[in-house]
Amino acid sequence: MDLRAIAFYLPQFHPIPENDAWWGDGFTEWTNTRKARPLFSGHHQPHIPGSLGYYDLRDPRARAAQADLAQEYGIHGFCYYHYWFSGKRLLETPFNEVLRSGEPRLPFCLCWANEGWSRRWDGRDREVLMPQRHSAEDDKAFIEALIPAFRDDRYIRVNGKPILLLYRSALLPDPKRTAAIWRDTMHEAGVGDLYLVRVENLVDHEIPPPSSIDFDAAAEFAPHWQHTGGQHLEMANLYPDAADTIPDIYDYNRCMLSMLARPKPAYKLFRGVFPSWDNSPRRRIKPTIFVNSSPEAYAFWLSQIARYTLETLAGDERLIFINAWNEWGEGCHLEPDERSGLAHLEATRNALRLASDMHSATTSLGMPQDGVPFDQQRWYQLLTACYAGRAGLTAEEAETLAAFCPYVLFAMLPLFDANVSSQLKGIIAEKEKALLDLQNSVCWRITAPLRTFADFVLYSLGLR
Repeated sequence: MDLRAIAFYLPQFHPIPENDAWWGDGFTEWTNTRKARPLFSGHHQPHIPGSLGYYDLRDPRARAAQADLAQEYGIHGFCYYHYWFSGKRLLETPFNEVLRSGEPRLPFCLCWANEGWSRRWDGRDREVLMPQRHSAEDDKAFIEALIPAFRDDRYIRVNGKPILLLYRSALLPDPKRTAAIWRDTMHEAGVGDLYLVRVENLVDHEIPPPSSIDFDAAAEFAPHWQHTGGQHLEMANLYPDAADTIPDIYDYNRCMLSMLARPKPAYKLFRGVFPSWDNSPRRRIKPTIFVNSSPEAYAFWLSQIARYTLETLAGDERLIFINAWNEWGEGCHLEPDERSGLAHLEATRNALRLASDMHSATTSLGMPQDGVPFDQQRWYQLLTACYAGRAGLTAEEAETLAAFCPYVLFAMLPLFDANVSSQLKGIIAEKEKALLDLQNSVCWRITAPLRTFADFVLYSLGLR
């Protein structure tokens, strides 16, 4: 089974009576998105949607356009957030219509966002809007209500089992009992077993391994709040009218490297990545903002976790979770906007392709597999294997590699400082010498493309 990249999907782009009452008539996620303003110089707000526009998810044409775009750029399916409160559902219309109509054909799964709702968006966290009350009876009713979705042939399965994500397992009074009720109910209905995944968001700091609550795996939610790389304090020069906002500002690249450096856990973990993050449209006080995000950095990160997934998991379990397809109020979306256009979607397709090509090449050549991160020589070996026997890079391949090179080298070198040029020149010089020594050897056919790549690296970094 190939890699399956699944994007979290927010359904809050249509009005509902509850949101009208809490936030004002006609409220949707676009309400927050439109009112966003920059808080400091260089702060990218507001995010203005591109080709899909300010859609309404009650419109089947909007849902079809999303699915077409996702499929074109390598997204296997959507993971719809599911809101259930003791039998009461909210924001259910888009998914209900997807299920009822059979369209679009894009695969899907569900993540139960099992938190209660409060007014935390406007800083009044203690004012509960929709409480969440768990019970054994509710556990059974919850899973029974999902059985029609599990029976749908588009529902994403792992080893034949429909996959169900739970956003915060720590909120369940007895998650092990809940898992047992869910599994028993599924078997009683003749649907078979579930593949249960606990979302690892580290909102709850102490979370046991999935097996301790009879879950099958965990999914890494990005950003992982214990691996942010520390606050980016030098960005704290706010505009005068934003002085009371008090944002938490982090650096995207630091977070990326910190999450990539996480040791492989003893349990099964599906890795995660995010393209950008800025929830200042939603949160007036204490928003969280990641600066220095870019399609290039996202592409490198995704290529690395894709490689990790291919090398450490097999079959149906080669899953990656991207946060998110359309979290516009958190500045976290693959959908095109006016600033970046299709860049993040192109980065997604290129990163998944590169990881798959590299994995195929190393597997066919019997090269040893290792986890992220890897060193300079490993990177060059992989590229040599990928493009062995080729006359040179195509224009598309060159464009792809141009996006990866600076971040690959940045992640591999101990320090990215004023000496980086000399370090890079030293690395390339060593490779050039080795290649010249091999020029008349039987290995020349395999190593020749490496010379092309060495020249390309120097050119893309302005060193030649």
